[in-house]
Amino acid sequence: MPRLTVEFLLEALSGAAFEGSHFIAEPVIDSRKAASGSLFIALAGESADGHDYVGDAIQRGAAAALVERAVELPVEHQVIDLREGAAPPDPPTPPVLLLVDDTLAALQAAARRWVRQFSTRIVGVTGSVGKTTTKEVIADVLGQRFNTLRSEASYNNEIGLPLTVLHMNDQHERAVLEMSMYVPGEIALLCNIAPPQVGVVTLIAPVHLERAKTLQNIINAKTELVRALPPAPEGVAVLNLEDKNVMSMAAHTEARVFTYGLQPAADIWADQIEGLGLDGVRFWLHHADERRQIKLPMLGQHSVHTALRAAAVGLVEGLSWEEIIAGLQQGRNQLRLLTVEGPHGSIILDDTYNASPTSTIAALNLLNDLMEGRRIAVLGDMLELGSYETTGHRRVGVRAAAVADLLVTVGERGRIIAQEAIRSGMPAGAVEQCESAEEALAYLLAQIRSGDAILVKGSHAVGMERIVHALASEAD
Repeated sequence: MPRLTVEFLLEALSGAAFEGSHFIAEPVIDSRKAASGSLFIALAGESADGHDYVGDAIQRGAAAALVERAVELPVEHQVIDLREGAAPPDPPTPPVLLLVDDTLAALQAAARRWVRQFSTRIVGVTGSVGKTTTKEVIADVLGQRFNTLRSEASYNNEIGLPLTVLHMNDQHERAVLEMSMYVPGEIALLCNIAPPQVGVVTLIAPVHLERAKTLQNIINAKTELVRALPPAPEGVAVLNLEDKNVMSMAAHTEARVFTYGLQPAADIWADQIEGLGLDGVRFWLHHADERRQIKLPMLGQHSVHTALRAAAVGLVEGLSWEEIIAGLQQGRNQLRLLTVEGPHGSIILDDTYNASPTSTIAALNLLNDLMEGRRIAVLGDMLELGSYETTGHRRVGVRAAAVADLLVTVGERGRIIAQEAIRSGMPAGAVEQCESAEEALAYLLAQIRSGDAILVKGSHAVGMERIVHALASEAD
């Protein structure tokens, strides 16, 4: 079985071949995670420079470090210059510093060469929301038959994806990789590092519009995934029939298009959806002549789309219905939204990881599924919406008015939610507008009573998680 070695890195980055096997246990970018045999990649970030921590990584046992400049180390070490125009490198004697022009480019080049040694079939997942959960559920389904590698956490960018694929080995039959977009060309870069055979697109929404500028720019960037797929029958694009922006991608791929949605025109579709609150969701699943009723431990009716994506990939990869359903029912796929016990016997729905209008409305729909108790929505600013900022917050306000018995907003943009909720018919006395998470917490502590269900959601920068932690600490 091929194992990552210092010699492989030298060959990937210089073209020279070396004998020897100085094995690399794991690539890391945080020196605190370095251990015996690690590869440390010194990246320069906005707040810290990895070169300042090379010594720490080596002392923790790292066998090698990718660096852009020489650094002083407290132990004897070797420096091998791999920059353009350098003399042929010497055989390695760890610990060794591999001097390159660009450590990120070197990491990507090593990952690109590494993944091409294997016949692993790769599934790429992109979209504006729901990527991580979709990636996890697809991996759960494929894992019923195949040895499956998945992106760790949200390792979905130009750093995280190459770190993930460097864990690939010849035992992996499938890999499910999340692919995010912050700038045009990023998904194309990720596909060049780890070429996918299957591409899954969740939906397109005006998320990160502050950077992307226009919705069309987002569509174009996400389309890079389906453009990178091989022609049919090897390549398959799994597309959301409910989203016209996603379906526009069908014209830009030579892969087979496999659609999912809530209407019979889709290749795989669902109907008779019944939200069961915290008990999950029940629905009928249809494909060709197959019709199955399924109850899943996923929260919210919006999770049916997640199940459809995973089932679609399972069908494309030849799994049986028994395998697909077993994967969907594993129960580990509700990643972001957690239920926490709150004060006086209340329940907190913690969805504070991040927020967009689409994901917030989906969370409000889950709150609406809860049949008992008062529904309290605690909603903070949603950031990076650009020109969609006002419209997006107003959409949330309309839905909050229809769902919540009590609405608490946090931040300047949260006021737009509050004002729209009142305009939509919510009594002004049932709406509390707060400047900060701390102000909202103080108000909530005086309001919560037994049986309340409290949804807390907002962009991570607003600090909504502080509300959850404080309320949980007050649980009886």
